[in-house]
Amino acid sequence: MINSIKSLKTANGFYYFAQGWQLVTRPSIRRFVILPLLANIILLGSAFWWLYSKLGGWIQTLLSYVPSWMQWLSYLIWPIAVISILLIFGYFFSTIANFIASPFNGWLAEKLEAELTGTPAPDTSFAVLIADIPRILAREVTKLCYYLIRVIPLLILFFIPGIAQTVAPILWFLFGAWMMAIQYCDYPFDNHKVKFDQMKLALAKNRTTSIQFGALVNLLTMIPIINLVIMPVAICGATAMWVDLYRLRHSSY
Repeated sequence: MINSIKSLKTANGFYYFAQGWQLVTRPSIRRFVILPLLANIILLGSAFWWLYSKLGGWIQTLLSYVPSWMQWLSYLIWPIAVISILLIFGYFFSTIANFIASPFNGWLAEKLEAELTGTPAPDTSFAVLIADIPRILAREVTKLCYYLIRVIPLLILFFIPGIAQTVAPILWFLFGAWMMAIQYCDYPFDNHKVKFDQMKLALAKNRTTSIQFGALVNLLTMIPIINLVIMPVAICGATAMWVDLYRLRHSSY
């Protein structure tokens, strides 16, 4: 285990996110970090470069719909609109990047868990990993369906005056934080063939820790440069959380 009993009493989502930054630099797992990192840099980097080139025009268009007698609200609406767009855009493209890199994300989580626990990981060769891709992608589709069913009502809130500028961004951020926790914690759970519904229930029992962890991932996904490396960091942090909080109950090896 990577924590003492004393540290486990005070560990939270922020702690595990910080652990991710430390663990990702371990020489023994660097080669497993490369592929998730490249997928994130190529996809998320290109997507955010395009977004920042369009963002100003989109905000101006959005503000043009504000009635003249409410123009004084522009100072409030502008930052909320920017944050909302970044949150939506960041999660959307992070989801695509994770979908593409999911087999290698699980591989990274597996190798890191073995190192943290001192328990040999299953002998997963590259050929075995490739053969397991259909099952892994099916799990990603399950997560995507879970997300879409819940995100549509949230998106509708952005078209309701008043709510769109106040409640909707807060609900979107909290939901995004929860989804980030599910997205990254699912890799070590899935390595042990824990069913998706069981994984959700386990995370819900530590909901505050999960939301804290996911909120930091969500926030840093919006920040240029940092968002390019956030995927392997989040995987490492989520694996540390799995080892400390869930492994004894759910481990299959």
